[in-house]
Amino acid sequence: MYRTHSNGELRIENVGQEVILAGWVQKTRDKGFMIWVDLRDRYGITQLIFDADRTSKKMVEEAKTLGREFVIQVKGEVIERVSKNKNIPTGEIEILVKELTILNKSLVPPFTIEDETDGGDELRMKYRYLDIRRNPVKNNLIFRSKVAIETRKYLSDQGFIEVETPVLIKSTPEGARDFVVPSRMNEGQFYALPQSPQTFKQLLMVGGLDKYFQIVKCFRDEDLRADRQPEFTQIDCEMAFVEQEDILNTFEGLTRYLLKEINGVEVEKFPRITYEYAMKTYGNDKPDIRFDMKFGELNDVAQHKDFSVFNNAELVVGIAVPGGNAYTRKEIDNLIDWIKRPQVGALGMVYVRCNDDGTYKSSVDKFYTEEDLAKWAEKTGAKAGDLICILSGNTDKVRTQLSALRMELATRLGLRKPNEFAPLWVLDFPLLEWDEETNRYHAMHHPFTSPKPEDLHLLDTDPGKVRANAYDMVLNGNEIGGGSIRIHDKKTQARMFDLLGFTPEQAKEQFGFLMNAFEYGAPPHGGLAFGLDRLVAILGGQETIRDFIAFPKNNSGRDVMIDAPSKIDDAQLKELCLKLDL
Repeated sequence: MYRTHSNGELRIENVGQEVILAGWVQKTRDKGFMIWVDLRDRYGITQLIFDADRTSKKMVEEAKTLGREFVIQVKGEVIERVSKNKNIPTGEIEILVKELTILNKSLVPPFTIEDETDGGDELRMKYRYLDIRRNPVKNNLIFRSKVAIETRKYLSDQGFIEVETPVLIKSTPEGARDFVVPSRMNEGQFYALPQSPQTFKQLLMVGGLDKYFQIVKCFRDEDLRADRQPEFTQIDCEMAFVEQEDILNTFEGLTRYLLKEINGVEVEKFPRITYEYAMKTYGNDKPDIRFDMKFGELNDVAQHKDFSVFNNAELVVGIAVPGGNAYTRKEIDNLIDWIKRPQVGALGMVYVRCNDDGTYKSSVDKFYTEEDLAKWAEKTGAKAGDLICILSGNTDKVRTQLSALRMELATRLGLRKPNEFAPLWVLDFPLLEWDEETNRYHAMHHPFTSPKPEDLHLLDTDPGKVRANAYDMVLNGNEIGGGSIRIHDKKTQARMFDLLGFTPEQAKEQFGFLMNAFEYGAPPHGGLAFGLDRLVAILGGQETIRDFIAFPKNNSGRDVMIDAPSKIDDAQLKELCLKLDL
């Protein structure tokens, strides 16, 4: 056998035992007649000792040839360490090596295989198989596995059935861009990789499975950010004979279960707010509620003087920064420069100091009295010692800008604590959004989302005001899941396609299979999909998903380790009936 024990399990009670260990050489310490080697595997590190007096000079000479990341096997006796290491579980013992076998040699790694490495992101991605040996990445992947296992346990116990759906499907024009796959056997035709298993899980409900889930790969050909990848993983779920409340309760239960099992955290409260309230109060539809700084709209108390910047604005809105009055003028100027960056795009910022003695001092004192500023403080909930930051302009833009400032301030103030968890539901999204560029409506979620029953009559008279029977779960300022009650009758679905600009012929060509299925007794149904990558990262105390994915792509969508995407040769192109004119 290659090993009798892992490198993380031997303890003081094992002293005197003969053992066989195997793993990678982490580091060596050479004292001439005695050599110590740290042997590493997935489970931990065990110290080996090669001692000329207790074994042989030959053993020590063999040990001198070992380099970092050599794969070795040793046989020896567990002995008590003279100089104990309390920082590792095996720190009270070491192995007096009697036999050494080099299983495989290694080149010198391009970066150190340590928790704190000297390798940059791109280099570590190129040698990802080496990066995985480091504890932070290895532990993240083990953590991800634990989340997936606990998810399966919970959903299985709730009666969900795991079903695999196709990966080669039909391309549809809605949503993000598809990745397409040419079909060799069907000249000029293409499959698409699924952006989600949406239509298939609906068909499974028509098929009577009642409760479905799948931990599934999905694909979107879109621009990337730290929390996006071209291929990502969803916890995809669907239920039949349910209303919105049934789904919210089920997946609140899953989230509560994961927080307790994975993080040891009890969360009882899942607040529910509407999309409209979220935008008005936090400036975005995925608010972080671990801290306050709610928006205070100031139009009625700020547009009555001769300050044209406010008077000409569609919205004047501010937030109270706790303890912000302690900021120096230089620090405030730094904030103003921050919001003027192109990524935020604000033109400037008005501020008010809320002094400890109850007085106010602002950057627009020549236009406003202390009585005016006191009203601003009341609207924003500012207290003595706070700083009020105020932006103005177009409603949508200024809300987005102030939301970005709110998050930046929370980060600087240490309010976004990774070990605190604040989930909530955002409900009642608009069903449709108008696109000026295409001059038509687009589905806010997807074309199969049901309108709120009480808004159905507006589909024919004022479709822009129709609310969706849709919901997002937000955790610590990140959307971790979203879903809706689906349309399950052919008439409403046809009307939805019509509003989205599909002709009856286009709707039939793209979604005829689903429309036909609705004529064979489709039950009321709905579902939700969690983004597993993002969920795991947040539960792991981070917001960047890349280190929780075994082999991620970089920000250009490339796998630099295997050099993909790459060109294919002319013979393959010919076989696929493709010709590239570059």
